[in-house]
Amino acid sequence: MKQLTVISGKGGTGKTILTASFAVLAKKKVMVDCDVDAADLHLLLHPEVKETHRFEEGEKAVIDQGLCTECGRCREVCRFDAIPEDYVVDPISCEGCWVCHYTCPEEAIRMEKNLCGEWYLSDTKYGPLVHARLGIAEENSGKLVTLVKQKARELASSEKLDLVIIDGPPGIGCPVISSLAGVDLALVVTEPTISGSHDLERVIAVAHHFGVKTAAVINRYDINPEISKDIEDWCENRDIPVLGKIPFDRVVTEALVAGVPLIEYSHNSVSEKIEAIWKKLLSL
Repeated sequence: MKQLTVISGKGGTGKTILTASFAVLAKKKVMVDCDVDAADLHLLLHPEVKETHRFEEGEKAVIDQGLCTECGRCREVCRFDAIPEDYVVDPISCEGCWVCHYTCPEEAIRMEKNLCGEWYLSDTKYGPLVHARLGIAEENSGKLVTLVKQKARELASSEKLDLVIIDGPPGIGCPVISSLAGVDLALVVTEPTISGSHDLERVIAVAHHFGVKTAAVINRYDINPEISKDIEDWCENRDIPVLGKIPFDRVVTEALVAGVPLIEYSHNSVSEKIEAIWKKLLSL
């Protein structure tokens, strides 16, 4: 079983569009959406959810009003100002440090598991999809990414599937690091802008730090040929293969509006480029 993560140093480079097209082209695979903070692969793959699971991580304090004497001890020791004058803990401010629980003389404070989000096992016309949704303002996105990747590997193993295709999150933070862990290749999608070039370099540095092999794709390369050439030269000097340069085409927007993977929506120069990139990926 091989694992491919499609990532980008910044949002909006076309990472998910490319991942959805790979989902059409690949055989015997499971797809994973690891952008748990703002998942959107499902908008193109249209999954039918088969299983829904709770994602609980961390704990929050809860005060038993029947036992609480409002002595004020918990308010004194709480460094996060999570306990107001009515002694109803503010779950957003509470950091789950347990100090109030240990110092309460009446043992009126208990710690409860925090529901951070949900993760799903789904079917699509292209194969199984493991995806998730992190709650608003919730933390532990890296742990949720690790969880959905683990479930995808287990599913691939049980169904004897050869490939796990991971739609990773943008940036270089904890969710990106989790999406890179243990994969065989990271395909970095960039664009010919100053920020695109800069963030490409950052995310490749993160991947190489963890020993992950990388390749690159330049999307909309023709909107700035000069920066595209600079990106190619930078990659060439570091032995990073550029597997393809995809031209700008309004058909991409049309496919997004239709909610269909590009490779299935249209057979034109863009889809031909994506097919060529996929064939090169298979040879790596």
